[in-house]
Amino acid sequence: MKAMILAAGRGERMRPLTDQTPKPLLIAAGKPIIEYTILQLVAAGFTDIVINTAHLGGQLPTVLGNGARWGANINYSHEGEQALETAGGIINALPLLGEEPFLVVNGDIATDFNFAKLHQQPIALAYLVLISNPSHHEQGDFYLAANGQLSSIETPKLTFSGIGVYHPDLFRHQPAGIRKLAPILRAAMLEHKVSGEHFEGFWMDIGTPERLQALHAHYSTP
Repeated sequence: MKAMILAAGRGERMRPLTDQTPKPLLIAAGKPIIEYTILQLVAAGFTDIVINTAHLGGQLPTVLGNGARWGANINYSHEGEQALETAGGIINALPLLGEEPFLVVNGDIATDFNFAKLHQQPIALAYLVLISNPSHHEQGDFYLAANGQLSSIETPKLTFSGIGVYHPDLFRHQPAGIRKLAPILRAAMLEHKVSGEHFEGFWMDIGTPERLQALHAHYSTP
């Protein structure tokens, strides 16, 4: 299974740190935050990786190269300076992702989730990893039923972690351009084609300078 790391966001909440450096290349405990994700993916058997780029995107290939130093094969999906949002970025990268289900991970999260378990995960159109609602997103995103099906209508809701497995058919007839992922997922949920799980381990959204410092402390702790 191929994997995609979403790395094209502007990182507005991280400014001024992201004025000169794309958010995935910000440093925590001596490494760019995206490197931790690459290492986890390779350790879990995801060695064919696609990374999308936009804001200051030329820096990512310069810093990360082709991934050989980690035992990975990295390809880049360039979007120009204007990012295409999550679904738009995935649609743009479909030629690199192939015809089989693929994993997508947000480039600005840190987690100890076991990615290896997703290799054999059965899906219809999508499988999402949800977490308990963090303080900065108390309303949640999706309801997880006892049978593993997801709904955007029922409550209480959990928060989408930014980790998902998608079938290319989810995006097959979507036009290219700037497109958000949530409306596409909600439509698929109405057809009962989105399932998921509740992950209760370590997870962090590295969306602010304060959380970047918290991540630095987390990785620096023996």
